[in-house]
Amino acid sequence: MKYFYTIIAVTFLFISCGGHDATQSLDTILEAGDITAIKSKRAEIAAKQKELGEQLLLIDEKIAELQPNKKIPLTTIITAKEDVFKHYIDLQGNVTTKSNLVIFPEYAGILKEVNVVEGQTVKKGQILARIDDGGLSQQLSQLKIQLELSKTTYERQARLWNQKIGSEMQYLQTKSSYEAQQKAIIQLEEQVAKTIIKAPFDGTIDDVITQQGSVVSPGQSQLMRIINLSNMYIETDVPESHIKTVTKNKKVIIDFPVLGITIDGEIRQAGNFINPANRTFKIEVAVPNKDNSIKPNLTAKLKINDYINPNAILIPQSIISENANGQQYVYVVQGRNGTDQGSAHRVIIETGRTQGDEIEVLAGISVGDEIIKEGARSIKDAQTVKILNL
Repeated sequence: MKYFYTIIAVTFLFISCGGHDATQSLDTILEAGDITAIKSKRAEIAAKQKELGEQLLLIDEKIAELQPNKKIPLTTIITAKEDVFKHYIDLQGNVTTKSNLVIFPEYAGILKEVNVVEGQTVKKGQILARIDDGGLSQQLSQLKIQLELSKTTYERQARLWNQKIGSEMQYLQTKSSYEAQQKAIIQLEEQVAKTIIKAPFDGTIDDVITQQGSVVSPGQSQLMRIINLSNMYIETDVPESHIKTVTKNKKVIIDFPVLGITIDGEIRQAGNFINPANRTFKIEVAVPNKDNSIKPNLTAKLKINDYINPNAILIPQSIISENANGQQYVYVVQGRNGTDQGSAHRVIIETGRTQGDEIEVLAGISVGDEIIKEGARSIKDAQTVKILNL
């Protein structure tokens, strides 16, 4: 209020000391149209305006001196200190396993046996089902009987030939017949083996798709699904810009939102091929699955540490402003001298990477600087501020 009355008094003094005459003189000069006189009058008024401005500044300083409890902006500060800064790449991927297989038959026929049920644990090589072989087993038995006769004939003919008894042709014919039957049996055994469905690896029968008595065809009829949950991994695409930092054996933090668990993993393979369609490369992250709670196709969030600064200065992104030239700045409190008041000074800073709400400051701030946090948007450079959080 005193400041308002002072301005009125100065203005009144200026008017009473010739303001009226000055107005008349100005009108006369403008009517005369003399450009030299007009410019001279303008310079005279500008000088008076400057003088009044200097007088007002002196008045303001005196008011500030006489009113120590004037209204000062209230702020809070944070003290710049060194900390370890870890930057993470956030990715998303799906859980998969190479031991997830739908079993198809290799032989056409009727599925006469299904020896397992859903949820059953099986070992590699265990018989899961059988297909009716259409009499191949009987043919195999007959061939084996014939093979014994051919073997006996061949062995006898060989002994005679060794004694120079009989002809070489007889010996070669028995030998050829014996070898041909051996190969026929091997071929038929392979055909019979295709009618027996065995587990390709240790695992669990997740789904029995085709029931006993159904007619099945090679490559068309799905018999059952077998899964092994002990060799799980996450596959995802990584932008090519991270090809130098996302490498094999890099540690990964794996989060499963559905399960509500977070575990540590490791990149077991990093691809060497850049997909030209989306400029990414694939990685595989091994997933420990001791309790089998992690299932194939489960969504996972990955955090891969690609950058560490052990001596970083971190500040909240929310306190950073930007000027018309695109430069980022913050306010630093100076001249407190142990009191709760100081002067706010604008400091241009250079920033680096961000993680969450924090950003790395590369230049402009030193350890120990007191940076204004709350209230920074409403103050001006070199303005006196009062600190609350001391």
